[in-house]
Amino acid sequence: MKFIDQTEIHVSAGRGGDGMLSFRTARNMPKLGPDGGNGGIGGSVYLVGKKGQNTLSSLRYRQLYRAADGGKGGTNNKTGKTGAHKVIHVPLGTVVKNREDGSILGEILEAGQKLAVAQGGRRGYGNLHYVSATNRAPRQMTHGQKGESRSLCLELKLLADVGFAGLPNAGKSTLLSRLSAARPKVADYPFTTLVPNLGVMEVFSGSEPQEDGLNVDSLVLADVPGLIEGASVGKGLGHHFLRHLERTALISYVVDPYSLTDPDPALALAQLQRELADYSAELAMKPFVVVFTKKDMQTWVESERETHLHELCQELDRRKTPWIQVSSIDGTGLANLKNMLVQEYCLLKNGKINEEVKGI
Repeated sequence: MKFIDQTEIHVSAGRGGDGMLSFRTARNMPKLGPDGGNGGIGGSVYLVGKKGQNTLSSLRYRQLYRAADGGKGGTNNKTGKTGAHKVIHVPLGTVVKNREDGSILGEILEAGQKLAVAQGGRRGYGNLHYVSATNRAPRQMTHGQKGESRSLCLELKLLADVGFAGLPNAGKSTLLSRLSAARPKVADYPFTTLVPNLGVMEVFSGSEPQEDGLNVDSLVLADVPGLIEGASVGKGLGHHFLRHLERTALISYVVDPYSLTDPDPALALAQLQRELADYSAELAMKPFVVVFTKKDMQTWVESERETHLHELCQELDRRKTPWIQVSSIDGTGLANLKNMLVQEYCLLKNGKINEEVKGI
C-alpha cells in the first residue's frame, strides 16, 4: 500500500427532510385537523480514528463524501427518516484543516474518536407543529435546510513513542528491523528509506506492576527518511516527513561514527539537532537519546575515528545525555538499547526526565 500522509477531500452533509402539509380525514368527518409530520434530520459526516491504519491512501482516490438526506415528513404525524451518517476512517494522528482558511477543525488521536466535520441539515416542520389555540388549522410547513459542506485538508502525523532521526545510511532501518517485526527496505546505498516506517518493539514487563507505576508492554518506533543538510528548508527526502517526529515522545538520534562520507560523529549529531531545531523549536526541545551504530566496524576504522567517538561520548556523559553503541549485524548492545529506551520513556511519562538533557 502506498504511503500517503497528505490529501484533500470534500464532505457534504445531508439535507434535512421537508415537513408535511396534511389534514386528517375520514368518511363523514372531513375536519379532524392537521396531521403533517416533521422531516428527518440530515445525516452528518464524521471522521473516526482507526487503530492499525497508518496511511491516508484509502482517501487519495475518492475525494467526495456525502451523507444521506433526511426523509420527508408523512401523514398521521409521521416523522421522516433521519439521514444515515457518513463515517470516514482515518489513521491516528490525523490533523483536519479547513481548506479555505487553513483553520484546524480538530485532531484524531485515539481509536474510536469521532470528529464531526459537516453537520446535517435541520429538519423541516409539518403543519401539525404550528397548531396553537389561535391557529387550529395551520397551512404552513417548512422545508429542510441544506447540510454543511466543506473542503478539508488531512495531514497525518504518525503517533509513535520513539522516533529515529539520522543521516542517510546511518543504519536506522536495519536497527528498526532488529528491534521490531518491521521489515523496511535495507540496502548499502543512501535514501533506501523513502517513506516513514513503523515498528512495534515488544517489551516484557512481567505480571507485577513496576515501581514507577507504569507498565509498558510495547513501544512504537518510527523511522523517517535520512536527513541531509538543509532538510528543514526542503532539501532531500526527510523534510517532508519531519512532521512525523512531532508526535513522538522521545527522539533517538542514530549516528554512524565510522562513516567515510559523513562528518565525524560530533558534527553529524550537531547537524541533526540543527535541522530539527530549524524545522521546529518544540521538536528540538524533545528529550532524546543517542545511538551509535555499526559497532562491528570498530576494528576496521582508523584510530582517529575512535578518538572522535570517545571524545563525544565523554561530552554526552558530562551533559548526562543517555547514549549507547550497538551493532545491528551481530546484535551487540541491542538488549541494552531496549532497556534504555523503555527506561527513558517511563521517566518521560512520569515527568522525571532530567532537565539537563538538552542539545549539545
